Amino acid sequence: MNQITPRGDPLLLANALLGAFLSGAAVRIFDIAMPTVAADLHTDLVGVLWAVLAFSLATSGLSLVFGRIGDIYGHHALYGLGYLTFLLGSILCGLAGTITQLIVFRFLQGLGVAMNQAVGRALAVEAARPGQAGRAQGYMTTAFHTGFLLGPSLGGLIIDYLGWRWTFFGFVPLAATGALLIFVHHRRRGPQATNPARPSVDYQGATFLFTGTMALVLLLDQRLGGRAAIKALSALVVVVCSVAFVLRERRIASPIVNLSLFHDRMFSFSALSLLIMATLYVLTSALLPFYLQDVLSLSPSFIGFLFVVPAVFTVTLAPLSGSLADRYGPRLPATVGVIALLASVLVGGVLKGDSHWILPTLILALGGLANGFFNPANSVGIMSYLPKQYLGFASGTISLMFGLGSVFGVAMASFLMVTGFRISTGIPGLEPTPAMAGAFVSALNFTFWAASAVCILGLVTSVLRGDGKRTP
Repeated sequence: MNQITPRGDPLLLANALLGAFLSGAAVRIFDIAMPTVAADLHTDLVGVLWAVLAFSLATSGLSLVFGRIGDIYGHHALYGLGYLTFLLGSILCGLAGTITQLIVFRFLQGLGVAMNQAVGRALAVEAARPGQAGRAQGYMTTAFHTGFLLGPSLGGLIIDYLGWRWTFFGFVPLAATGALLIFVHHRRRGPQATNPARPSVDYQGATFLFTGTMALVLLLDQRLGGRAAIKALSALVVVVCSVAFVLRERRIASPIVNLSLFHDRMFSFSALSLLIMATLYVLTSALLPFYLQDVLSLSPSFIGFLFVVPAVFTVTLAPLSGSLADRYGPRLPATVGVIALLASVLVGGVLKGDSHWILPTLILALGGLANGFFNPANSVGIMSYLPKQYLGFASGTISLMFGLGSVFGVAMASFLMVTGFRISTGIPGLEPTPAMAGAFVSALNFTFWAASAVCILGLVTSVLRGDGKRTP
């Protein structure tokens, strides 16, 4: 079993931070390359979006599975394999000659990220000094959001000077460095005792979980349009796989998901709070650019500058939140984060067609403050209150909640905007358009007011998590 060392392990923590940075950058760097990729590979928007979705399917669908595999076979081995898989996927993406190849290779790249994300936070806990797990989670949040922030900017420079393929090739030396560091760390640790009673991996349960999660993403994802046949089939698969998964996990000795862990109030309410927060943060990030550019007529470059504001708050405040979680427990700083996001969406409910750009900037700033306070502390609530043999599962849960929150956020934004727009105009079947600015802003207000109700639910779940009893 992986153990926390008394003096900490700076090399292992640095490697966990590198993986978090790469994961954050990989999520965003491709977005800015999509128009160039579509033109170069002679495809359309839907084709490129499938490349985006393939990455999301891998990271969302397999994070829990890889987390459990890491708990059984070792976090270090899976982390190293994740780097190598990510490295190979990045090379192949850079060499892709057709959109079909790119979709397949993006899925492979996503597999590497899923492996790293599934156990990365578990390694950060292992590397931390006793009593400083929260601080380590703060550093992980900072590293991820630094990559997330720099991804589009780096991607734009790389595309301009080297071409879109180098947005993938550029990951190769960093991934190779990570793989080398984990190898050096493995050699330094020496041979580890093996557990002769090591549990087996429930591959059948893993198949149900992966298939059901993929179907759920396809059901809710709005980027590929509302194709009725795909949606209906996806809904059926979600129901069948969910029932089959729960029935299987309840009767086998070594499940992928030990359902009894959800009896722990700290873990279950922290996971639910994360899902709610991720959903609302994505909803806000998805809608504000339309308001800023199409209603307030701000330039894309200025909007890009404004979106740096939340990232700065998140990166700056995350270590503080982790330290507070170490000292006072996760409930206080995490709940402060929920309150900040509630304030953010409430401000969105009073936007007008002629509001000053300071007002939406306040929404972004409060969202960044929410992220900075909530994520590290909430990660402590998920990671540090379960038995140590489930650290990988806990880390995978964080990745899964983030992934599902992204899908839920886009779906919720789309549904509420359409509903609010049709209520405002009184015209059924009309799609939201900024050309009708008054109705569009009214729909935006409606969406943010509805989001505030959901955020109040998140506030309740954050408070109800209790103080918990941290695993020694």
